[in-house]
Parts: sequence; structure tokens; C-alpha cells
Amino acid sequence: MPRLLLRNSCIGTIDAVLFDKDGTLSHSEPHLLSLAQQRIDTAASLWCERSSEQSLEAQLRDGLRHAFGIIPEGLRPDGTIAVAARQDNLVSAATVFCLLGSSWPDALTLAKASFDQVDMNDQAASTTQTPSPLLPGAETFLHQLEDHAVPAAVISNDTRPGIEQFLAHHKLTTLFQQNWSADDSPRKPDPEAVAQLCARLRLEPANCALIGDAETDLQMAVAAGVGVVVGYRGGWSSHPHLPSAHHVMDHWRELALEVNP
Repeated sequence: MPRLLLRNSCIGTIDAVLFDKDGTLSHSEPHLLSLAQQRIDTAASLWCERSSEQSLEAQLRDGLRHAFGIIPEGLRPDGTIAVAARQDNLVSAATVFCLLGSSWPDALTLAKASFDQVDMNDQAASTTQTPSPLLPGAETFLHQLEDHAVPAAVISNDTRPGIEQFLAHHKLTTLFQQNWSADDSPRKPDPEAVAQLCARLRLEPANCALIGDAETDLQMAVAAGVGVVVGYRGGWSSHPHLPSAHHVMDHWRELALEVNP
């Protein structure tokens, strides 16, 4: 079996590698920060149109910034906008509306309208938008896997079209044999997502490595019995705290594959 090397030391033998996308393969913080701000601006605008409590707009904006994980340095790498699926972020936004006096049905309606409007604006601008850039060194490691016929798969809370667009834009589609998205069930961080993805690869989790930037991903991998769990900290302005990682790295150049002839 191929040996996975971290800073020139073997950390395990593997049959495949499972990758998170945002913050691990993709430098997504600028895009996610922009998305969060668009959702806040749209929510505040709709709130002012529909609510008699316009004086609470500043509290609404502040609450949504906290809910999405916006901090002075950028984004919290463990915040909802960074690690959670769209539906989870929608519920977070609706909760803020509730704290300001909305009923739960009205809060959900307002949150959904805000998110949908931002999505429509994004779709209208999609011809000029490009997916987030790859993090430095990731492509080199992916080609090492390809050169040695080691399967790779994405496990992400992005949508399936979002994953496919990202891989196609960076000409990585042929380097990945499978992916697991927010459109699959169950979504990560359910350990069953890892089990089912490994089943698609016809491999056991114990013979795979998982690389991710979120503690929830690493807890999921440990619970699923993944053999090598690697925390990646180099994708965010503020390094994430990853206590469940078996090993931690800050740059893709620290990782390599070794195959005995």
C-alpha cells in the first residue's frame, strides 16, 4: 500500500484520500465572506421593508455577523458559513430574526427570501464569476495520487453542481473518482456519509485518509473509523483548532506520497 508522508515521516499506509473542499482544497474565505455580507445586506433590506421595528436593523446585522462567524480577521474557520450547509445557515439566520421578535414561520420565510435573492443575483452574475482558487500545493499532491493510481474523493457540504464546477474550472475532474455533496444523504458531518462514500470507492474507511480543515469533519472521520485523519490549517486567516486530528499540517508541500517499487 502507498505510504503517506508528512514532513518526510510516514503517518500511515492508504488506499485512497478523501478531501474536504472549502478551506482545504479551495481558498474559499474571500468568497464565503462576500456571500455572508450579501446575505446580511439583503436580510437587513427585507427586514426594513417588512418590519415595523426598523430601529433594530443594527442589532439584526450584528446578530447575523455573529451567526455566520464573521470576525475582524475574516471568518471563523469553525463558523456556520465556513463549515455548514446552506440549510444550516438559513436556520441560523432565522434564529436571529426570532431573537428580534419574529415568529418562527415568519423568520424562516424572511431568511429563505434573503438567501434566495442572493442566489438569484449570484446566478445572474455567474458568467463573470469564477470558482475560488486552489490552495498552493494542492494540485501537486493530487497529481501524485493520480501518478500512483490512488483514488481521490471530495466530501463537502457544497452542492454537487458547486463541486463539479470547482473541479472542472481547475481541470481536476479526472483526478477524482467520487464525491459526496450536500445533495447526498446523509450530509457530513454524519459518519455514515464517510461510510457510504468509501462504499462507492469499494474501500474500507480504515484504509483511507481524510484531510479537512474543520473539527466537525475530523470528528466525523474518527467516528467513521478512518485510518489517517489529517487537519489542514492553512486555508484561513485564523488557524482552526483541530484537536481530533491525528496529524496537522499548514501547507500542502508538507504532504507527499511514497510507493515502493
